[in-house]
Amino acid sequence: MFFRVVLFILKCLVLSLNGRIKVVGKENIPSSAGYIIAAPHHSWLDPVAVAIAADPKRITAMAKVELFNFKPLGFILRNMGAFPVNRAKPGPSAIKIPVQRLKEDQATLIIFPSGTRHASDIKGGTASIARLSKCPILPTVYNGPLSLKDFLLRRPMTVIFDKPFYVKSKEDQANFAKHLDDVYSKIDENHHLIQ
Repeated sequence: MFFRVVLFILKCLVLSLNGRIKVVGKENIPSSAGYIIAAPHHSWLDPVAVAIAADPKRITAMAKVELFNFKPLGFILRNMGAFPVNRAKPGPSAIKIPVQRLKEDQATLIIFPSGTRHASDIKGGTASIARLSKCPILPTVYNGPLSLKDFLLRRPMTVIFDKPFYVKSKEDQANFAKHLDDVYSKIDENHHLIQ
C-alpha cells in the first residue's frame, strides 16, 4: 500500500513538473508477477522513471547501505521494498534476498547491473539472481534528463522495455553481459536513443 501511494505521488509530481513519460515496449513487460528490470544507472531519475513506466504491483530493489543511514530516507526505502547492500562486501544476502522476494512475494526487482551510476562493467549478480529465481530479465533503458535542471526544463523522458529473456544455464549466465550490452548500445554516450 505504501509503495502504491508513493508511486502515485511521484507520478503526479513528474506529470506536473515534466510531463508524461513516453513508454516504448510496454507490451514486453511480463504479465505474470516476478520479473527483473535491469537498467543502466546514470541519475537519480532512472529508478523513478522506470518504476512509473513499469507500474508494477510490488517492487523490491537493492540500494547502497549508505542511503539507509539517514533514518527518514531509510524508512521510505524499506517501505518501498528496497533493502540495503554493502557494495564493498555484498555477501550472500545480496543474492538470497532478491531471489526470495521474486519467488515468494512475486515482486518486481529493479536492479542496476553496473552497480553504480557511472560504472560500465556489468556485475554477475543479476544473472545469478535470474537463474536461481527462474524469473525473466526485462532489459530497460531510460532516455531523458539526468539533472534536476533538465527535468524542470521539461526535457522529454522515455523508458524503453526490450524483450524479456531467461537465464536458464551457466552458459546463458556467461552470455548475459553481452546481451545487456547489446540492448544498452541502443543509447549513445549522451544517453540518447539511437534510431
